[in-house]
Amino acid sequence: MLVKALASGVTPLSSQPVSGFEMLPAAVLGQLVAMVLFLCVTGRWRHMRRIGIGGRRIPAAGRETLAAGFFTSLIIGATTMNYTFAGVSILFMLLLMRGGVLILSPLIDLSDGRPVMKHSWLGLVLSLIAVSVALGDVNSYHLTLAAVLSVLVYLVGYLGRFDIMSRVAKNGVVATDRRFFVEEHAAAPVWLAVLLGAGALAGQPQLAAGFTTFLTTPAALAAAGIGVAYEVLFVFASLIYLDRREYTWGVPAWAFASLMSGLVGSYALAWLAGLAAPGSSQLIALAFGVAAAAALAWPSAALWRRTRGTGAACRVLFVCGGNTCRSPMAEVIAWAQAAEAGLAHVFRFSSAGVATPLPAHPMAVGARSALADLALRRVPGRGNPRRHRARPVTSELCLVSSVIYCMTGAHRDRVIALAPEAESRTLRLDPYGDIPDPDGQSPEAYRQCAQHIQRSVHVRLRELAESYDPRGITSGRG
Repeated sequence: MLVKALASGVTPLSSQPVSGFEMLPAAVLGQLVAMVLFLCVTGRWRHMRRIGIGGRRIPAAGRETLAAGFFTSLIIGATTMNYTFAGVSILFMLLLMRGGVLILSPLIDLSDGRPVMKHSWLGLVLSLIAVSVALGDVNSYHLTLAAVLSVLVYLVGYLGRFDIMSRVAKNGVVATDRRFFVEEHAAAPVWLAVLLGAGALAGQPQLAAGFTTFLTTPAALAAAGIGVAYEVLFVFASLIYLDRREYTWGVPAWAFASLMSGLVGSYALAWLAGLAAPGSSQLIALAFGVAAAAALAWPSAALWRRTRGTGAACRVLFVCGGNTCRSPMAEVIAWAQAAEAGLAHVFRFSSAGVATPLPAHPMAVGARSALADLALRRVPGRGNPRRHRARPVTSELCLVSSVIYCMTGAHRDRVIALAPEAESRTLRLDPYGDIPDPDGQSPEAYRQCAQHIQRSVHVRLRELAESYDPRGITSGRG
């Protein structure tokens, strides 16, 4: 809204249209200030790596995150420019940009060997339909060569950024993702300021005016507001992309939010400033966008239903590495022991892993055989070993869990790093030592592991049962 309003000359701060190159310097200065404030106030700057200069260790970005920041700076600059061209609406350029990235996302996933889940493909298809329907409502547009080149720069920026992000982050390791997020975050507006400054020094007159005379005008405040708004966008979009799931999941989620923002911004400008409003087909596109969001949200909704919909008083989460052996065995054993004691309605058991593979793997064959040796081949309901699929532990899953039992001390450390607020209720399943991983070993190793888990679960459930009466209300005896 701010970009289009300035470019159209309809703001109270300036009655004359402002070119994209003129407003970009003030915008990047606004983002730089907002970025520094965000990293300092939240303390996230501490996640950056350190380099030694003059006997001091100062925060710095690595080579790959610097490169990612460069590509991101192209995205930031091109995004702002794309809304300034005459003859095209906010929504039209938004659809070109988001539609392009929607098409790129599965190609990047497949080239990186990242499996794409069915719900992600469905979300992608529905999002592309929404974009196509919305494009049919755009009339009398005029794309200049500059506008086409700007959109291409935008897409090149995403190709480069996603390629680097795939190699150095987006792997479910919290510390790695945090460092990438902060270092790229710090580098991107600096890169853009350098590129714009180089253009001004090279003689681009509008950029030169943007760094000098334009900064003294009231409209510079609105341009700086563009940078502040982009900083907010940068934070949330980056966190979506860094989610361990495939880009074909993250990009449609982000594109849907962008489409809704574009609709709101377009109608608001039509109402406030008399600019042309989008047509009725946008509402049809909205319906497809909502359907895409529903498809993408299905796994999270299913998790919410599993963790909140049982009415259980005590939610127990078992955690191991890949969630294909030890923690799912603990989950099955816990369900069986709770059912035998007549307490299955009091508890809700689940499991997750700190380093789960993709796509979601079933329980290891050796683990299922070990459970069969314990007469747990077919446990009714939620404890059925054949229904298990590996999933990653998340901060949300930790928050809804009453207690978290980890197979090793290292797993406990990973959980606490992910959800520090759960530290007091995150314990080793066996308080006296780690439960070794039998992966790749003999059937006897799996049986010994299952027996170890069975003994530990029995002790832990006896402790928990003392704190919950049959109605699932804390009794106060613990």
